[in-house]
Amino acid sequence: MKAAIIRSYKEGVEYGDFEQPVAKTGEVIVKVKAAALSRLVRAQASGKHYSSEDRFPFVPGVDGVGTLADGRRVYFAFPSAPFGSMAEFTAVRDSVWVALPDDLDDVTAAAAANPGMSSYAALMERAKFVRGESVLVNGATGVSGRLAIQIAKHFGARRVIATGRNQASVAGLVALGADALIPLDQPAESLTRAFRKEIQEGGIDVILDYLWGPSAENLIAAAAGHGSPDGEPRIRFVQIGSLAGGTITLPGGALRSSGLELMGSGLGSVSNARLVVSIGEVLQAFIPGGFKVSADPVPLSQVAAVWESPTADRIVFTV
Repeated sequence: MKAAIIRSYKEGVEYGDFEQPVAKTGEVIVKVKAAALSRLVRAQASGKHYSSEDRFPFVPGVDGVGTLADGRRVYFAFPSAPFGSMAEFTAVRDSVWVALPDDLDDVTAAAAANPGMSSYAALMERAKFVRGESVLVNGATGVSGRLAIQIAKHFGARRVIATGRNQASVAGLVALGADALIPLDQPAESLTRAFRKEIQEGGIDVILDYLWGPSAENLIAAAAGHGSPDGEPRIRFVQIGSLAGGTITLPGGALRSSGLELMGSGLGSVSNARLVVSIGEVLQAFIPGGFKVSADPVPLSQVAAVWESPTADRIVFTV
């Protein structure tokens, strides 16, 4: 079969022939129609993600859309190694696929699944979000962050605060449902004051953090209290991505003096089966919720040419 192939972490991706999978006990074969290129996929393929495995050659891709032998259209995830989703066929365990709504096309479903999961699982599985709470999305201008705004609002957020690199980058987020915008290109002291104002005046119950790095430090500093006898408000800080840095400085006093609860959301923090359930719920809500995601369909045969292409849209390989 034809597939994208990684032969080593140094060689990059190529398009060529790969052995076709045969289902083992508890698996199904999926005929792939579309598979998205996410930061997770790129990181795994370069050996830079904590879930990367030194097993070569392999087909990259963590999820996709396709059909089962009986013709059902499904979203699937976590193919059985070495068979990723960027191939004509792949094998997946029977517990990690869900049926797709008839009115959701293959490319849109593939583009929305991973970013939708990142916010929905963080909200529902990790933060245990309750309708009527307020959510801050730190790093809301990318595909995942923009979808996070829409998902939070659709599932009942009272208020959504969005952050982005600068004023221009966040300008269009109001149309997606953001109630307040905070540009990050301001002095640390000013940014911390802006975050503290939102915490004290508007209230923030959940933080979805796609950035980590300096802005996360500002958020934590803003939540820190001064020994209030009434206690500081509870804030569930869910770490999802680290686009602005892999580490932060975390003063112990910030945790002791605040209602902050730090947690992460990603592979390993939630079971694969629960992640797929989360994605299924997002995809079922996609059309009724009027969600929007920007997708750029590209034939899989062009995988090597676009693998490193910088784009604001989610590249989706079509098979």
